Amino acid sequence: MSALLADFLADYADALRRHLDSPAQGGLAEGYELGRRALVEGISLLDLTENHFRVVQDAQQQRHGVATATGESDNRLPETALEFLLQTLVPLDIATRGYLDGTRRYEQQRSRADDLAGRDAFRTALVESLQDGFFVADARGTIIEVNTAFGALTGYGADGIPYPLPHPWSSPEGPYYPDLGTEAQRFVIPIRHRDGRDVWLAVSTSALIAPEGNERIFVGTIRDVTAEHDAQARDQAASRLATAVGAATSVVEVLAVGLDELRRTVGAETAVVGVWPSRNAAPEVHISGTGAGEGVSGGPVLDDGARALLERGRRRPPRSLLAIPEGAESSTGIVAPLGETGDAAMWLHFAAPRAISAADWTLFSLLIGHLSLAVQRARNFDQARATSLTLQRAMLGPIELPPRFSVHYEPALPPLEIGGDWYDVAPLRDGTIGVVVGDCVGRGLSAAVVMGQLRTAARALLLRGAGPAQLLAELDTVAARIPGAMCTTVCAAILDPVRGLVRYSSAGHMPPILADVGTTGRLLEGGRSVPLATFEQPRRPEATTALSAGSTLVLFTDGLVEQRGVDIDEGFTKIAAVLADTSERLPREVADAVLSRLQPAAGYDDDVAMVVYRQPPAPLRMDEAARADALTLLRRTLRSWLTAAAVPHDLAADLVAAANEACSNSIEHAYRDNDTDRVQLSATCDGDTVVIAVTDTGTWKPRSADPGYRGRGIDMMRALTEELDIDHSGPGTTVRMSVTLPAITFPVANPLRGTNPRSSR
Repeated sequence: MSALLADFLADYADALRRHLDSPAQGGLAEGYELGRRALVEGISLLDLTENHFRVVQDAQQQRHGVATATGESDNRLPETALEFLLQTLVPLDIATRGYLDGTRRYEQQRSRADDLAGRDAFRTALVESLQDGFFVADARGTIIEVNTAFGALTGYGADGIPYPLPHPWSSPEGPYYPDLGTEAQRFVIPIRHRDGRDVWLAVSTSALIAPEGNERIFVGTIRDVTAEHDAQARDQAASRLATAVGAATSVVEVLAVGLDELRRTVGAETAVVGVWPSRNAAPEVHISGTGAGEGVSGGPVLDDGARALLERGRRRPPRSLLAIPEGAESSTGIVAPLGETGDAAMWLHFAAPRAISAADWTLFSLLIGHLSLAVQRARNFDQARATSLTLQRAMLGPIELPPRFSVHYEPALPPLEIGGDWYDVAPLRDGTIGVVVGDCVGRGLSAAVVMGQLRTAARALLLRGAGPAQLLAELDTVAARIPGAMCTTVCAAILDPVRGLVRYSSAGHMPPILADVGTTGRLLEGGRSVPLATFEQPRRPEATTALSAGSTLVLFTDGLVEQRGVDIDEGFTKIAAVLADTSERLPREVADAVLSRLQPAAGYDDDVAMVVYRQPPAPLRMDEAARADALTLLRRTLRSWLTAAAVPHDLAADLVAAANEACSNSIEHAYRDNDTDRVQLSATCDGDTVVIAVTDTGTWKPRSADPGYRGRGIDMMRALTEELDIDHSGPGTTVRMSVTLPAITFPVANPLRGTNPRSSR
């Protein structure tokens, strides 16, 4: 037995005996303190209980002997002893129950910890089993937890966490991440994989409060949607390309807009197409983007390397692509045949070498296929339109016009080059000129068929010698037998340039407008009657009006002046005002000025036909001092007169140069010793001939046998004119120069669009 135990048992025995001898509350308190001491000193309950019963037993024996001697007994000893023992055991009982409670709580906590550990293992296994990437981000956007799939999708796994902003997979060219500070978000972003690939991810996030620290965190998943994004991008790119080339009706227009769209879509620096018109001819080059050279004439040119690539591309099988350089990991471009005829090829050049993925090949193949179809469709359209245009030109009228005429024709329904309106200009045997302008009911091809028959009949009547009224009267009979010709309006006129007269008759048509030099135009409203094949008339009226020198006559159809919501008189007023300011401009320029003034912003919604005629101006007479400073006035006045006479600008420039040389000779040579005399210049326009005469009263200077570097004036005048006559037989010298005005060549309609390749940048 240890000394500690012995001391405790002795103290316990003494205390118990005192309490048994004199039971009181103080003894119980002493027993309680002994119980606390036993708990502290680690006294065994067995030792305490054994010692208790021995002390009680000794006390009972002593009291039994006393009771026998005195005859008195005390039955309260067992109860008092038990009370002291229980009071001693109270601290031990409390400690025992506390221990049991702690043990129970420990077991519960251990069980809970085991359960949480199982749950964490399950959660980890569950997260790792996800095919989608999983991540946890704190309130600052730092990625603090990821699964294996996340690492596979981005190239950045759990071994590198945390990933603070900006995240290492952020694409430098991509958009910023959306703010995660919302309850839930879904968005798609591009990232740069660790291996350099561009990947599109669909991100879904949710916000929650972490149990540890009560901090706001975000959990989310990512999914690779690159294939879906590329497919959608391909569809959108194909749609944009199809839309861009949808309105193009020629190969040049298709390539002009198609190459720009294709180059931007695939991210190429330059897109080049070569089209070989024949097997041995040089290709026509179409370029979009930077790096395009320019030839001497302004057209695009290629170096030998680029031309060799295109040649290689057009010899490849249809719908095949070839990366340049072949077999390398990174490509500087691709070449491919365009279409299936082997006469066109495309070269796409990248600004920097790049790896071409399977998605890129699919996109390139799709877009080049769409462009090839558009080119083939445009070729078919060009062939059909060329055939149609040949027939239409035969129907519409002459391409060569007499001098001083200009015409304009514009159908309301492109791509047709004709409609229901027409014009005709026919020189007649007596020197007069027949002009017919008509407008059939309706538009498009059906109206053009009616127009062709009426135009042919009207021209035949003109050539037969019918006057305006007679022509319309006989057209009534013709129109009555042509389906769809009823209510056709026609204006027929016979111009007599020599006599300065115009005879005209109108079958319900727009009145011609005549403008004298420098004055506002006026309507010619005589000779009016109803449209063709409407009512029987005994005879159609006819009117005659004088054509003053230099006057301008305009005949047109209603499409020029009729606009929705605008009074038709406003159109007449505008034409008349334009004619007042254009008396010294060519008929072609007059027509352009009228169209520019009257054309609606949205274009004409009806066919337009217009004929402009310029009556020869009055003869020009000039008498100026024979001084060098007079040459400027002579040249300027003659140039204005020639324009008013409808002499083309290039021919007018030749005539002015020849006349200037003749005047210079008179000033320099005829008046060598006298500068007070005068030089005379005259110009006349008779029919198709322009005659210019320069006269002086000086002396003739014969040509030197060796003129040196000068003396070429007469040769120059002879080269610039058709006929040159110099008369110096009388007093003074007269130089006569003449030219025949050329026929005016006009297309029957707007020229074919897109006949020349161009460079687009």
